[in-house]
Amino acid sequence: MAIKSYRPTSPARRQMTGTDYSGLSKKAPEKSLLKVKKKNSGRNAQGKITVRHRGGGNRQKYRVIDWKRDKFDIPANVASIEYDPNRSAFIALLHYVDGEKRYIIAPNGLKVGDTVVSGDEADIVTGNCLPLSRIPVGTQIHNIEMSPGHGGQLVRAAGTSAQLLAKEGRYATLRMPSGEVRMVLQNCRAVIGEVSNPENEIQSVGKAGRKRHLGRRPHVRGSAMNPVDHPHGGGEGKAPIGHPSPMTPWGKPSHGYRTRKRNHPTDRLIIRRRHKKR
Repeated sequence: MAIKSYRPTSPARRQMTGTDYSGLSKKAPEKSLLKVKKKNSGRNAQGKITVRHRGGGNRQKYRVIDWKRDKFDIPANVASIEYDPNRSAFIALLHYVDGEKRYIIAPNGLKVGDTVVSGDEADIVTGNCLPLSRIPVGTQIHNIEMSPGHGGQLVRAAGTSAQLLAKEGRYATLRMPSGEVRMVLQNCRAVIGEVSNPENEIQSVGKAGRKRHLGRRPHVRGSAMNPVDHPHGGGEGKAPIGHPSPMTPWGKPSHGYRTRKRNHPTDRLIIRRRHKKR
């Protein structure tokens, strides 16, 4: 897809860009694969706000995505490439030869009319799903399982892909989009190719209203508050924050403060962390 610009009828429109959806092949989603999506506005089961600045936004319905790709050796025809409001990537509607319909994350370059298949003997073609043990070293992959049979959990955002670097013993070594190098069991499955809609990251929102449509409420700077409301608050005029590093409203370090637990069970599978300088 291409990036489209708008006629500058206002200062916001002058800067605004968006994705050109004219190349998508279908407007209405498949009704049998829709579910109700209830909004919680950043609240947990107790009704307490755990994620701030969430609320409102357009109504959405959830598209049920096939993360597991567990219809083995059954070819499927790509019926349409569609927009999904719940994610940055596009989705593809598959019609299997046995009559079943399923949504998958659309790889970049997949077209209506193409045929995809999941299985150990599938060809190394964009959209096909295979175990890592059957994928050649150097291949770009996405929608990668972390545990066999659990479904794809890694590399699902628009324009991302991981590279298969090596295979040794039970494990395959992957370079993730973040730069992290980690090991994954070779009997985990992955999809060939990179995720669709790579231009998503270069869009310019342009105006605050577009954020409100996404359910993002205004975010107020801590330095604009009073000392009682935020550690950055107070002072005369534009004062510095008064701390060695930025802090959350509750006094915890932010902007680079690492929250991963020490001695995490999967630490042994990480060869190079994404924070490490190359």
